[in-house]
Amino acid sequence: MSTITEPARVTTSESSPGRGRRTSTYPYWFLIPGGVIFAVFFLVPSVMAFWFSLTRWTLFDQEFIGLDNYVQFFKEPALASGLWHTLIYAVVTCGLKVVLGMALAVLLTGPILGRGFMRSVAFFPVLVSTIGVGLTFQVLMHPTKGVINQALDLVGITGPAWLVDPSWALLSVALVDVWQGVGLATVIYMAGILSIPGEYFEAAKMDGAGPWQRFRRVTLPLARPATVSVILLSLIGGLRKFDLIWAMTKGGPGFTSDVMASVVYKQYQAGFYGLSTAGNVVLFLLVIVLVLPLFWFFNRKEA
Repeated sequence: MSTITEPARVTTSESSPGRGRRTSTYPYWFLIPGGVIFAVFFLVPSVMAFWFSLTRWTLFDQEFIGLDNYVQFFKEPALASGLWHTLIYAVVTCGLKVVLGMALAVLLTGPILGRGFMRSVAFFPVLVSTIGVGLTFQVLMHPTKGVINQALDLVGITGPAWLVDPSWALLSVALVDVWQGVGLATVIYMAGILSIPGEYFEAAKMDGAGPWQRFRRVTLPLARPATVSVILLSLIGGLRKFDLIWAMTKGGPGFTSDVMASVVYKQYQAGFYGLSTAGNVVLFLLVIVLVLPLFWFFNRKEA
């Protein structure tokens, strides 16, 4: 005589509505590798930088001196000009990347000949080494032997002493930075424009809107997330820029193209490690103070 066994009861949240649903912690395990990397390469160095900025340190010893490094750093004559140059550089490069990136993106998403090739050409400078770009343009912008001024001479224009004239040095580096970085802004804008449904453009065209009106009424407002991304990334990059400036001018002539990062580096070169660490913290706080309110403002407007 065979016996029939009852199937085991399933005690899940669906069969037991009275019991609370148990939340699995399994997905949170995937956060551990990223959290470890973030802590090791960002949190720990940041905390150590804050600590060492309060000390007079070398590779072998340290002495706690409180806020003396910050007081001395803000007394540096080059700090005020470096801070001003940093803001000018960030605003100029950010503004030009936004305008030129949008213009190129509109052009490269339209029906033009060789569109794929032109997209590759626009993005190519982003892939080139920044130091290589700086050294190359240092030769191209030579006041007498540079190709740029020689080309301007052919059309009857006397080119400036790009990297030698104090009034042109910082702007010259900013223009090279825009040349190298506008490709990334273009790609971001292209992604934003291509995500706009084509029905909007067709409806605007049927209503009699011209190219400029379609751009102003459809493309510009609907590509706003791309604009926010380009502004924030360009502003952060401009505030932190060092390698291109150092490769082209080393902060010269004099201190006319010095920015915060180059001022900090010169303090490191002089052996004032605690002082330069305090400068790094100041630069870090400057980026946060300028970028976080913009991020909050743009997110609020978008919401």
